[in-house]
Amino acid sequence: MKLALLPWALLLLATAPGRGPGPTADAQESCSLRCGHLEGPCSCHPTCSGLSTCCSDFRDFCLEISPYSGSLMGGKDFVLQKLKSSSRTDGVGVICRFKESIETIGHVDFSGQVHCVSPLLYESGRIPFTVSLDNGRSFPHAGTWLAVHPNKVSETEKSHLVNETRWQYYGTQDAAGNLSLTWNSSALPAQAVTIELWGYEETGKPYSGEWTAKWSYLYPLASNIPNSGFFTFTPEPALPNYQEWKVGALRIIDSKNYPGQKDVQALWTNDHALAWHLGDDFREDPVAWALAQCGAWEKLEDQMPDFLEELPDCPCTLEQARADSGRFHTDYGCDIEQGSVCTYHPGAVHCVRSVQASPRYGAGQQCCYTADGTQLLTADSSSGSTPDRGHDWGAPPFRTPPRVPGMSHWLYDVLSFYYCCLWAPDCSRYMQRRPSNDCRTYRPPHLASAFGDPHFVTFDGTKFTFNGRGEYVLLEAVLTDLRVQARAQPGLTANGTQTRGTGLTAVAVQEDDSDVVEVRLAHKAGALEVLLNQEVLSFAEQSWMDLKGMFLSVATEDKVSVMLASGAGLEVGIQGPFLSVSVLLPEKFLTHTLGLLGTLNNDPTDDFTLRSGEVLPPSASPRDLFQYGASWAVHNASSLLTYDSWFLRHNFLYQPRHDPTFEPLFPGEATLSPGQAHEAAELCGDDPFCNFDVAATGSLSTGNATWVAHQLHQRRVQSLQPVVSCGRLAPPLNGHKDSIRYLVGSTVRFHCNNGYSLAGADTSTCQADGTWSTPTPECQPGRSYAVLLGIIFGGLTVVAAVALAYVLLCRQKGNMHVWGSQP
Repeated sequence: MKLALLPWALLLLATAPGRGPGPTADAQESCSLRCGHLEGPCSCHPTCSGLSTCCSDFRDFCLEISPYSGSLMGGKDFVLQKLKSSSRTDGVGVICRFKESIETIGHVDFSGQVHCVSPLLYESGRIPFTVSLDNGRSFPHAGTWLAVHPNKVSETEKSHLVNETRWQYYGTQDAAGNLSLTWNSSALPAQAVTIELWGYEETGKPYSGEWTAKWSYLYPLASNIPNSGFFTFTPEPALPNYQEWKVGALRIIDSKNYPGQKDVQALWTNDHALAWHLGDDFREDPVAWALAQCGAWEKLEDQMPDFLEELPDCPCTLEQARADSGRFHTDYGCDIEQGSVCTYHPGAVHCVRSVQASPRYGAGQQCCYTADGTQLLTADSSSGSTPDRGHDWGAPPFRTPPRVPGMSHWLYDVLSFYYCCLWAPDCSRYMQRRPSNDCRTYRPPHLASAFGDPHFVTFDGTKFTFNGRGEYVLLEAVLTDLRVQARAQPGLTANGTQTRGTGLTAVAVQEDDSDVVEVRLAHKAGALEVLLNQEVLSFAEQSWMDLKGMFLSVATEDKVSVMLASGAGLEVGIQGPFLSVSVLLPEKFLTHTLGLLGTLNNDPTDDFTLRSGEVLPPSASPRDLFQYGASWAVHNASSLLTYDSWFLRHNFLYQPRHDPTFEPLFPGEATLSPGQAHEAAELCGDDPFCNFDVAATGSLSTGNATWVAHQLHQRRVQSLQPVVSCGRLAPPLNGHKDSIRYLVGSTVRFHCNNGYSLAGADTSTCQADGTWSTPTPECQPGRSYAVLLGIIFGGLTVVAAVALAYVLLCRQKGNMHVWGSQP
């Protein structure tokens, strides 16, 4: 028997019926087929490295890979870092199996390093894979590949359409001649390359089990050309049987592979509208062709269900949109932080997208705003925000329409925009079926925060300090089985001694059966460490991850955002020596929360509800509040936190979750010298949290960090204040209006076109009850006021001129009579 088959034999022995000693010691001391397991004489769990309990072959079987991410389009070569093979192969023996079914051929390089190639996928997120070194007889090695949306891939990993706009307008007016393609030749180890066109389509009855997504190899643009990094050509119309594909991408592969060979190392371009390969009928009259396609899209839309009703409402203002980070996230196509380059929304400075796709149809919301924070609506401007039948980021479980990341959105929302708006001047037809959602029924989320020593501001606005040492429940919500837990540890003075105050050093979250994400202070000062299911994550390649039941964003090394399927959001950052945490909950969580962040019900008097159900009054003493906090210590069986060092195990896992021996400094007990008191007063003003932390730690910088965190919370609460909207007010037929702002206090003025007169009030104001003071007036046929006034004043001028002429004539006749009587 070959050695490579030994793990399978041992597994059969371990599961065989009958009497016997069970698995052999040798099997339990190996991580073959045991990645993630804790039991046995040695561990194959991610926590084993910090505890020095790993099996000796841990990294041979539980793989670390580099790079660890790539486009879901596939073709990315990656190395299994610790796995070596004693003999070089040409891919015959190495098979990499993704999601238990998709296999690609790997290879061993001259140094003995094992490589895999990522496959073409129809989903994003963490993809489990296993590896065989014996031509598929066993797959004992396991790892995880991160497949990402093509737009999130580094530009160095793609091939590039030179002047991409020209490619997508080719054949329309003034778009002709050669097209060019560039790529990094060193990223594809080949002497000669083939450039291929692949097309994307979704076929079958929409929203049925027959609806399928498919990438297809179409034809080569060039074969066996030098790998120079540059190619130029003059497009010719494709054969008729290929012209049904109208969106796709180019792929560059080694010419040693046969045309269309799947899942080989490759460089892909961005997906794009295939104007350049369309037929003569498009080139002869692109507007007529596009209008016909726009009409066909309208007919398809009319046959599909209405997805608009289940989309979340847009926030009313830009401030709300940026603050509601649990439900909305920056649209990378229009980002105020990146200079507001808003190609498809030229009147906007910032757009956001709903984080989660709609539950039934997988649709997405988009909300765009002007520089003054006003929401842009498609009914007012072609720059308005448009909802999407296919969410651009896709939607779990992915793989099937309209949930395929990027591509479903292209087919139903982007390509149709080209048909109706870009290749033909009839955008109103598109906007009719993609109307913006206004914000009349938008309800901002509720915010709670913890920061500093630590201080808490509950969802209902109650403020208190609880500086216990241990692990505590910040939030429990039975509605979605949402749990947020935190670890608090004592601070250190400048000379290294412990203070009588504590601060948050780790926060963990889980909702229902989602992944568990933990954010904690890293050993490196000023940085965070993020763990997924107790395994430390790297963000060296990607700052956004699609996880089970949540999305994770790491914008900077000191701030992490978690967006949960329920619309709840969690933000963890560093403020001074400790963590600060903010939790955002949609209104559906009203009356469903418990924990240190309070009972969300718009009633601050019951925020101090103990785990037992007893309620302390708002006037409870600091020592009573300490007992309240202690009641919310985490139970051992329900802990979400990680214990991957002996320090954490001895100080938290094996100890009471609330340390009863720790005596904190209570508010009111802290004293400062006159000099310190003066400095604290200058720094903190009347902020009690800042003043307390200066006294508790003796550190002005700690007090300042607390003051900053408190200010950020208060500003965000202000940004999330409800705003009354009266909804869009249409202009009069045959007239126009001078404003697109529909919030309380806004006034809209109306005007009629020439030849029409205004019947009704010429202004309307949005009132506090959400109604307009007057309806839209009418512009009735007839002369406008300006014309009438012109006629009146013109007539008066004529009359005055005639009268003046008559007077002058009479005087002249009188003079002639006098002159005639003289000698």
